[in-house]
Amino acid sequence: MDTGDTTWVLIASGLVLFMHVPGLALFYGGLVSQRNVVSTLMHSFVSLLIVSVVWVLWGYSFSYGTSIGGFMGGFDYIGFKGVGPEVYGSLTIPHYLFALLQIVYVAITVAIISSGISGRISFKAWILFTILWPTVVYAPMAHMVWGGGLLAQLGELDFAGGTVVHITSGVAALVAAIMIGPRKGYTTEQKPHNVVLFLFGAATLWFGWFGFNGGSALASGSLTSLVLLNTHIAGAAAGIGWLVIEWMMRKRPTLVGTATGAIAGLVAITPAAGYVSVPSALIIGLIGAPVCYFSIYYLKAKLKYDDTLDAFGVHGMTGIWGAIATGLFASKEINPAGNGLFYGNLEQVLHQLTGVGAAILLTVVGTFVILKVISLITPLRVSEKEELVGLDVSSHAEPAYNIEEEQPYQSFEHYEVKNAH
Repeated sequence: MDTGDTTWVLIASGLVLFMHVPGLALFYGGLVSQRNVVSTLMHSFVSLLIVSVVWVLWGYSFSYGTSIGGFMGGFDYIGFKGVGPEVYGSLTIPHYLFALLQIVYVAITVAIISSGISGRISFKAWILFTILWPTVVYAPMAHMVWGGGLLAQLGELDFAGGTVVHITSGVAALVAAIMIGPRKGYTTEQKPHNVVLFLFGAATLWFGWFGFNGGSALASGSLTSLVLLNTHIAGAAAGIGWLVIEWMMRKRPTLVGTATGAIAGLVAITPAAGYVSVPSALIIGLIGAPVCYFSIYYLKAKLKYDDTLDAFGVHGMTGIWGAIATGLFASKEINPAGNGLFYGNLEQVLHQLTGVGAAILLTVVGTFVILKVISLITPLRVSEKEELVGLDVSSHAEPAYNIEEEQPYQSFEHYEVKNAH
């Protein structure tokens, strides 16, 4: 066991937890309407609570237990049986710590999905979803990529979660948004209720991403240092890329847009962070900006789906680009895991495309089945009345701001009085 490696992964685990709550919660909370701030924060916070327990009881075992057909792990670690202070595998950190890092990874992945269905999903349905989705979708995907399963055996590269985290969460959000249906009046302009909270969340995400990507090195040292540098440069390049595109296309650069672009760059570099050089990371981040921008402003408009906070555009589409880019830019000079196309290995691109296809297929089928099962137990979305009142009041009786003039409806009774005519 190495105390330096252990210390770094301990810190990285804390950083990922911090990027989830408060980071992701504020990032999404600042973007939604004033009527749905608390509910949006609750989605992120509750996913952390429930997914953590699910992971201890069975999720971790299904991801990292002895392989069953290369598709999912077995029952070795049910209830964290066998997870102890000993060094984990060939690593130099305790098994306890490796398991902790995986908990915070899966928890934030589930929270990302909530952004696609914010403002209309039933809280009961969300509770059930946070139990079933990591079991049915995330655990098999994590096993196939990181647990020695089929994709790992094939040679697909995913350093910190391009396929496991971003593609699965983005695609799941899209499937859920289509199945649950659009918000009332979603085609009208939806303005963020608090850009300051949004930026604080975005900055916290960037800070936490050092732990998210750097923690996946599972050690401290030169590779981890490169991962953090690649992460930062890709985020900066994508932020600049979005700013320029928005300035050219819409004549006004916005803070929300520029920060979203930076997050897209962080998504894009995630699968490649430990396999590529710094100039390659800059290119991956820079290209991530237009991929995300056009996914949000053109693909979404063309297909007419209501992905509330653009989980598919930011995480799904940019995650796909990042996974493919790994197959282009990976270099054995950086990491002996493999070369990409630009270093003479076309086969790596095919491996990456296989991983992307597997992530999309598993997520589409798994998410569809999960939501269908949940719909047999409880409605997937709130009533029209509850949606108009806002989920903060109708689901939680807890408006974010107790100011009558700024909160349209304080209760169901208030709604009835104001709409009595």
